[in-house]
Formats: sequence, C-alpha cells, structure tokens
Amino acid sequence: MPQIIFLPHKELCPEGAVVEAKTGESVLNVALANNIGIEHACEKVCACTTCHVIIREGFDSLKESDELEDDLLDKAWGLEPDSRLGCQAIVTDEDLVVEIPKYTINMVSESH
Repeated sequence: MPQIIFLPHKELCPEGAVVEAKTGESVLNVALANNIGIEHACEKVCACTTCHVIIREGFDSLKESDELEDDLLDKAWGLEPDSRLGCQAIVTDEDLVVEIPKYTINMVSESH
C-alpha cells in the first residue's frame, strides 16, 4: 500500500505524518481520514483552491491535471510547478511527499 508523507505544517500537522493510502483515494481524503484538516471549501468538487498542496515527491505518478484544475491552481497562493488540488490528486501505487502551503485563499475564513 502506498504511503503519503505529509511534511510538517505549523497548524495542521506540526510533527508531519506518514500515513497509508489506498490506490484511487485523493490526497485530500487521505489527509482528512488521518485528522489532517486541509481546508476544502467547495466540498471536494474542484471549484476552489483551498485544498492546494505541493507534491514534493511522486508528482509524476499522478494523473495529469485537467484544464479546470489548472485554471483554479492559477489562483492559488504559493503556486509551484508541482502544485495540485488535493481533491484531484489521486494516489496511485507510488509513495508521495506532500507539503501543505502555509496559506490558502479562502473567502469564507477571511471574511470572519
């Protein structure tokens, strides 16, 4: 079973985490199932950028992003060449190393 290594994030997983993942699961669902509270304002339907992650290792094992995801990622804070939306990055049989960006663009939390 592939593993996802989540790098330390000050608020969401200060120690980092190494978790098991099933092929076909999204990086976001794996994170949430392991109590790593990545934001997902659109409820995982590829309509926002709050679940933006950076795939530090294993990026090439993921299915290529589609045009909608690419358009949304263009609006993400801290965009990098290996950025993906966690709801769209589907685990294959290869381990991943994932960094959760320090900030997200979330209009709901910014307005409070």
